[in-house]
Formats: sequence, structure tokens, C-alpha cells
Amino acid sequence: MPFSNAQSCLRDILESIALIDEFLAGVDFLLYQNDAKTRSAVERQMQILSEAAVRLGSEAEALYPGPDWKGLRGMGNILRHQYHRVDDKVVWDTVEHDLPQLKIAAAKGLRPEPQG
Repeated sequence: MPFSNAQSCLRDILESIALIDEFLAGVDFLLYQNDAKTRSAVERQMQILSEAAVRLGSEAEALYPGPDWKGLRGMGNILRHQYHRVDDKVVWDTVEHDLPQLKIAAAKGLRPEPQG
């Protein structure tokens, strides 16, 4: 995969994480579970970052170690194809435990934008 495409995927991941952080600011699990709009917004961003992880491909594990890349790619499949079986607790736990590692790995892999 050309590096510029990888950079685009990393930017998409970081943008989705930032939006999820914004959506969940001051929200606990009970509020999340009972707010369809917030759940929908978070799940949409999880779909986007999952698709970016798919586009990065299996080399993401070697290039950007730390996150559970396979699990993140798999979550997107569940959100898209098994939407009736989405477990709010699994999404919440992924946001709480996996996204911080993903944010660090994506930020480390992102090159600064050229100045000029």
C-alpha cells in the first residue's frame, strides 16, 4: 500500500477517535446505553475506523504495533453485517480499552503535514 494511503487511513482513525471522545465526554455506560443517538454516532465512527484498519491491511500489526488490529477490523463487520447483535458493552469496552492504544499507534505512524 502506498504510504500516502496509509497516512490517510491513520488520519481517518485519529479523526474518528476524536469524534468518539467528543460524543462520550461526560457520558458513562448507562447514559451511553440509553441514548440511541450517541450509540449510533459512536458505532458509525467505529465503522469508519474499522474500515481504515481494513485498508491498512495486515501489515498494520507490524508497522503500528499495539492495537488489536484484527479485532478492530472484525468489529466493523459486526457493526455492518450483524447490527442486530451489537453488544453495547463490547463497543463501550473497545472504546475504553482499545482506542487509547490505537490512538497512540496511529499518531506515531502519522507523518507531519508538509509545511509550505
